[in-house]
Amino acid sequence: MNDILRSVPNTDTCTSALIIKDGKILLGFRNYSTNVWTGGPTWTSPGGRCAGNETLETGLTREILEETGITDVLIKEHLGTVDGAKEGDKVEVFLCTSDQEPQLTEPDKFSEWKWFDTKQLPEKFINENIRSLIQERL
Repeated sequence: MNDILRSVPNTDTCTSALIIKDGKILLGFRNYSTNVWTGGPTWTSPGGRCAGNETLETGLTREILEETGITDVLIKEHLGTVDGAKEGDKVEVFLCTSDQEPQLTEPDKFSEWKWFDTKQLPEKFINENIRSLIQERL
């Protein structure tokens, strides 16, 4: 897994952290005006596009910190690569753990962070490919 974490992706690559704590997954309600799958605001996992020459690991941990304030994330496993919301985008999905509670660090982007049972994900979910990955692997 270290090889993929150290790789420097192209600008069409995003990261997604499936953070698990006490058997639940962390999702944030993102205030999108539009979304390919839901048409508007939706639940999403922490993550985002890697910037400049960031490695996947650096981009993933930066996005987690920016969006949730979580600093103790442990990246456990690369779960796979799925298509993103924009044509041509790829999302590298990682299973992570944390002992911390999220903070609402970007209230202009997110309304709340909440822990969900992996078998009872919310209806409005940002990426159906990630939902399928969660249902298959977690």
